Amino acid sequence: MEKQLWALILGASSGFGEATSLELSKLGYNIFGVHLDRRATLPHVEEIVRQIRQAGREAVFFNVNASDPQKRKDVAASIGAQFQKTPGTIRVLLHTLAFGTLQPFVGEGAVTQAQMDMTSDVMGHSLIYWVQEVVHAGLMEQGGRIYTMTSSGGTRVMPSYGPVSGAKALVESHIRQLAMELAPRGITANAIRAGVTETPSSKKIPGYDQIAAAAVARNPHGRLTTTQDVAKAIGVLAHPNTYWITGNVIGVDGGEDIIG
Repeated sequence: MEKQLWALILGASSGFGEATSLELSKLGYNIFGVHLDRRATLPHVEEIVRQIRQAGREAVFFNVNASDPQKRKDVAASIGAQFQKTPGTIRVLLHTLAFGTLQPFVGEGAVTQAQMDMTSDVMGHSLIYWVQEVVHAGLMEQGGRIYTMTSSGGTRVMPSYGPVSGAKALVESHIRQLAMELAPRGITANAIRAGVTETPSSKKIPGYDQIAAAAVARNPHGRLTTTQDVAKAIGVLAHPNTYWITGNVIGVDGGEDIIG
């Protein structure tokens, strides 16, 4: 029996994760979604699930903390049990976790060690732990595609952005290491560097309105990147013929980053 193709989306209920879940479902992928939502936002999650199923695909969502080690193991066990019933494989893993601290390094309100550790763990190291979980359990096989979200903030400085900037640089380094180690397994790993995009997490960045206005002025297309722009690019990059593209930071920004 041919295995069903699944995508595992970490951070599936908003932003890049939501858009990519919907795009990949249109391309024939069933969706495992991991998200953390309270009761007030659960109706939106239910709407995402409805749209995925309306596209004729399966949707299995887990409302858990994706950075919790036991929850991660529980999700992997549930996926494994699903594949025991109906053979399947995770073809795409997208890491979009964007929970972190926006504090200065020095002065009033300086970031604490606990805040730095949490930001690096959620936005950086958790990618490694999820990849370990799905690969070691045999949930992802040859042909697998791993993506994480980064930004130009990984190479730039902005007020109070230091902890997140460090986490972005960290996750880009992790992608390079994963690309090398997973190559013998036929699995690729790439980071997607989106242009400035309006998402729930980006709007929390101090001075976001000014950052967005500057991005619109700089972008040769005269607009911000959208989550749909990024989702469509990931849909193309997930094609089997992209097997030789790995270890990269791929810009999906309409040319924004090349303009000085």
